[in-house]
Amino acid sequence: VARLIAEYLKAIGYLTEGHLIEVDRSGLVAAYIGQTAAKTNNKIAAAMGGVLFIDEAYALARGGEQDFGKEAIATLIKAMEDYRGSISIILAGYENAMGHFLTTNEGLRSRFNKTIHFNDYSVQELYAILLHIMNEKGFQLTEKAKNTLKDYIVKSCVNVDGNGRFIRNLVEELIQIQSDRVFIEDTED
Repeated sequence: VARLIAEYLKAIGYLTEGHLIEVDRSGLVAAYIGQTAAKTNNKIAAAMGGVLFIDEAYALARGGEQDFGKEAIATLIKAMEDYRGSISIILAGYENAMGHFLTTNEGLRSRFNKTIHFNDYSVQELYAILLHIMNEKGFQLTEKAKNTLKDYIVKSCVNVDGNGRFIRNLVEELIQIQSDRVFIEDTED
C-alpha cells in the first residue's frame, strides 16, 4: 500500500520521484551516541522525492530514557517540517502499539493525523494467499493437503495478530517439512 501511495503522490505531482525507501528501527537507530541522527538523515535523504516507509514504527519508542529511538523520532519530525512537500513518511504497525507510539512525542500525533486500518484477512483469503504463495514457489498440493491446511487455518487463526505473517510462516514451515522429508528419503536410498 505504501508503494501505491508513493506512485499516487508522484502522479498527482506532490512528489517528484515516487520511490519507496523501507526501513525499520534498525535502519534508523545507531548503537552509539550521535550516530542515530546521521543514520536517520541518510534514510531521509535517500527517500527525498518519495516515501520513507517505517515498518513497526512503534519500536522507535521502545526502550528507556537513554534509548536512541527518541533521537530518530525527533530527527523525523524535524525533517517533516524542513522538507514538507519533498518527502512523505508513512508509519506502520499494530494498532494499539501505534496508538501508544503517537503519544510518546508531542509532535507525532499532529504530523501523523491520518490512519488507515487494515482488517485481518478472512479464512478464505488466508487460504487463497497460502495457495498462491505455494504455487508461486512451484509447489503443488494434493486435495487432501489442501483440505488439511484449510482446516488448520480455521483452527489456528482465531486469535492470531498479523495473520498474513502467520501464513508466510506456515508456508516456510511447510517447505522445511517437505525438504526434510525429501532429504530423509534420499539418505535412505
